[in-house]
Amino acid sequence: MHHRLTALLSSLNPVRPWFAQVSTSTLKADAIAGVTNAAIVLPQGVAFAIIAGLPPEFGLFTAVFVALIAGVWGSSMIMVSGPTTAISAVIFASMSQFAAPGSQTYIAMVLTLTFMVGAIQIIAGVFKMGGLISFISHSVLIGFTAAAALLIAASQIGGALGIEGGGGGVFERLIHVAAHFGQVNATALIISGATVLSLMVLSQFSKKVPSYIIALAIGAGVAYLLGASDKGVAMFAPLQSIIPTLGAPNLSLGLIAELLPAAATVAFVGLLEAISIGRSFALRRDEPYDSSQEMVGQGLSNAVGSFFQCYAGSGSFTRSGLNADAGAQTPVSTIFAAGFLVILLWVLAPYLEFVPVPAMAGVILFVSYRLINFAEIRHVLTSNRSETAILAATFLTGIFTELDLAIVVGVITSLCVFLYDSAHPIVAVGAPTDVNGRRVFKNAARYNLPECPQISVIRVDGPLFFASVENVEQQFRRVEGGNRVPKTKLMGLKGLWKIDLSGAGLLLKEIRRARKAGADFHIFTTNAPSLTILKRLHVFDELGASNIHNNKAEAIAAAVAAADDDICKDCKLRVFLECAQKPDSSVQGPN
Repeated sequence: MHHRLTALLSSLNPVRPWFAQVSTSTLKADAIAGVTNAAIVLPQGVAFAIIAGLPPEFGLFTAVFVALIAGVWGSSMIMVSGPTTAISAVIFASMSQFAAPGSQTYIAMVLTLTFMVGAIQIIAGVFKMGGLISFISHSVLIGFTAAAALLIAASQIGGALGIEGGGGGVFERLIHVAAHFGQVNATALIISGATVLSLMVLSQFSKKVPSYIIALAIGAGVAYLLGASDKGVAMFAPLQSIIPTLGAPNLSLGLIAELLPAAATVAFVGLLEAISIGRSFALRRDEPYDSSQEMVGQGLSNAVGSFFQCYAGSGSFTRSGLNADAGAQTPVSTIFAAGFLVILLWVLAPYLEFVPVPAMAGVILFVSYRLINFAEIRHVLTSNRSETAILAATFLTGIFTELDLAIVVGVITSLCVFLYDSAHPIVAVGAPTDVNGRRVFKNAARYNLPECPQISVIRVDGPLFFASVENVEQQFRRVEGGNRVPKTKLMGLKGLWKIDLSGAGLLLKEIRRARKAGADFHIFTTNAPSLTILKRLHVFDELGASNIHNNKAEAIAAAVAAADDDICKDCKLRVFLECAQKPDSSVQGPN
């Protein structure tokens, strides 16, 4: 308990390790990056809040407070946090079943949800659970994000066409648009089309260009020229406030119990996004990264933000990439971004009422399109069946059921694939061959290499535990095939990362089986933990010290020396170099 309390106090310490890296030169670079980031996030914050079913200003408050706190207390030097499309979509999908989006009840419940998300993330960080994220396949995030993107796009098609109403999932919204297609407002369509076209053109230029602000300005200009407000095109209402109202979220036990499943899902999605982004930038920049500290930083930003009308946020792919491209050096860039955003908000907020709803719908449609990583999806579909199953399960669940359920199904599928792979370790027979003048061992069956009639060199890559022993034993029997002469097995356990009592029992069974048939059994490995476990489970007592080797060459030399000379005398293969020491070795073999 004392250890956990010390860890919590250390994680929450306002004096962060990165403070020592701040200098005059980094401040200048961070200020430039902060200005660029603020210009990008202003329209994004509004768009993401709309996706979440909240007033536009909530997205801007989130972009200020969440970015500020997560930047200071997180672990990444570059990542920028704030509202994200994926979390906004999950909040809308999970919370709209409790109350009407945009209503005071809905807003109050979202703030409670945000506090709960923060608390869950802080607890996960204090208990050092950051490493668990590594067990979740990246395909979960790809499939979930694609499903979220389609839900977001479906929710905005009506607004882009000037069609009111519609709700539910992807198909319900598309059916509503199709049923009311005769009500399409041509002016709204022109405005949204001009906005999307502007973004497509602007995206070809530097990322530092505030393309979203420019595109919204173009959309507003087209609306003004066409007299959109007189033609039934909806315009944005002015922001209710540019200063958040301080207040505590409702933390009644009944509400907490009701929102707990949704809060756990949002917390998980947020951590998956943030840690994926933070880790990738840390690797790229050769910087240390502590995923558990990132959990605390994300949790603190959400828990505190809930008191300032923020909704749950996470690391932003777009803003973090832009921050790096703009030359940011330290998390001070997020402080600058938050400060400049407040200034921009103060200057530009009065002009929001001139932005037509179809223009913002066009921006959100473009954002949802960019959210789908087509290259990654294509790579997964063409390279790995297991990852394809994970991606498909996550995506289809999000499309046909609930978006918050998709992440749960994806995680369960991911863990099932992990367990299945663990229960099916690779068992392969190797044989020597020459590659570019070097003697190497390759898969004998795959490369059609000759095998020694008396010795079989087997590699086991994977765990030997209760779930895998049956499969491994079946593969051993398959390796033996129809050999009339029992073969001495040389087993390499280089890739063995776990062995339990069942695995040790299988090795003991194989040792006794080989010796009963008149052959023998050798193990070679340099894996110290495996050696320790094998010794503790009494495998070595049965095997004997002379049958344990540090490398393959030693094991082969021992097995060849003990091989039957009568069989070797007539053998023309001479598979191993050591075969030269056997009778009739003057016959030239493939060596």
